[in-house]
Amino acid sequence: MPAIEGKVALVTGVSSGIGAAIVTELVGQGMLVAGLARRIDRVEALAKSLVGKKGKLLPIKCDVSSQDDVKKAFATAEKTLGPISVLVNNAGVLRAANLIQEGAIDGVQLMMSTNVVGLATCAREGLLTMVKNKTEGTIININSVAGHSVLPFPGIGAYNASKFAVTALTEGLRNEVSAIKANIRVTSLSPGAVESEMSGQFKKEGEESQLSEFEMLPASDIADCVTFILKSPQRMNVSTGKIHLEIVFPKK
Repeated sequence: MPAIEGKVALVTGVSSGIGAAIVTELVGQGMLVAGLARRIDRVEALAKSLVGKKGKLLPIKCDVSSQDDVKKAFATAEKTLGPISVLVNNAGVLRAANLIQEGAIDGVQLMMSTNVVGLATCAREGLLTMVKNKTEGTIININSVAGHSVLPFPGIGAYNASKFAVTALTEGLRNEVSAIKANIRVTSLSPGAVESEMSGQFKKEGEESQLSEFEMLPASDIADCVTFILKSPQRMNVSTGKIHLEIVFPKK
């Protein structure tokens, strides 16, 4: 089992939910973590709460839909903490909208620029730094069950589309890594319904939620899966195409 203590990880979208849980887990395992988010005040508060743990969290303000922001964030992380060996692409948004009834396109643009273009930009920067430093690296894209099948909920078709794109991008990135013979693993981790701000938008007080019939996963479960992947031997590549790691909707 490889040791991850002292290694450098960069995690996006860490101001809440899955991202915050992943950072907490990795810092507890002794990793040096660069935590990226737009809401930097939340990341700074999280960093303070983790003081005294084995590792540490470096808060970096970053909007992953901005290529300039991403490039600066990776440069800051590498200069401050050292060569990056782990990238967790977690930043993502969900804006529910019924396109037929509402014709809302702003949310579609936001999801594509964050969930797809932002992820691709971070993957590019992560791959470039890992190849440059000849790092035994791991890239984990936090996907969704929505990236493998169209979920029967009105208004999330565009979110489905963005996550299907993540599935394709992950497979494509793995092919690229293989072609250049880089020692970098690429994983698509696909949770089901997770207790978070994102899922919270479907809950209205006094009303039945679209997710009411499902038992929500705690974000810590996803963080545990990330640790499992990182502690697996470098020769083992957990992927949706080989070892399928998919956290499905558990029934109550």
